[in-house]
Amino acid sequence: MKTFSIAIDGPAGAGKSTIARMVSKKLNYIYVDTGAMYRAFGLYCLENNIPLSEDSISSIVDDVDITIEYDDDEQQVILNGRNVNVFIRSSEASHMASAISVYKSVRLKLVDLQRKLAENANVVMDGRDIGTYVLPNASLKIYLNASVAVRADRRCKELHERGIDTEVDLIKEEIIDRDTRDMNREFAPLRKAHDAIELDTSTMNISQVTEKIVMLFEEKEK
Repeated sequence: MKTFSIAIDGPAGAGKSTIARMVSKKLNYIYVDTGAMYRAFGLYCLENNIPLSEDSISSIVDDVDITIEYDDDEQQVILNGRNVNVFIRSSEASHMASAISVYKSVRLKLVDLQRKLAENANVVMDGRDIGTYVLPNASLKIYLNASVAVRADRRCKELHERGIDTEVDLIKEEIIDRDTRDMNREFAPLRKAHDAIELDTSTMNISQVTEKIVMLFEEKEK
């Protein structure tokens, strides 16, 4: 069965998850939030006090069982049999996700799961290395970007809506730190794929970005 895939990459706070979710609904595709998988792995490390070193992380990779389920088309992340959707959205889990994502053993484990999902269904997948590494032959590749100030403001509002108290300046520092780590990690760093279309969303709303991507996909598949 031929499947179609849309890869959406970009830095933290660029709107990847929100846009990918909207595009998937428009096209009736499955949405795969790869960042949630890394947060789940990071949550395991937090809860079990795993030291951040190659040896320590590699030694527990096989103990971490992450699966994806769908409830009313909403992705549910299951960590060792427990639904952790609520817990992986904290700043701590997000920070740990970035820290453990530099380890090759973690990425190989999760990339295998991500590719299997794309082999069996039409997907919209967002992350930081989807178009460059996970799905290099994706039907359409998008690189979303926005200024650090805009990204920090968006993330701060998102956390406030979830009842998490934080300050925009703190979020801005975290985003800059995350960008540095993601772009400079040795294995599958964050970068724009050579055949990706870059969209700066700083002055675009969700609907505008969604419609633009759907239009690009429909034109490409004509």
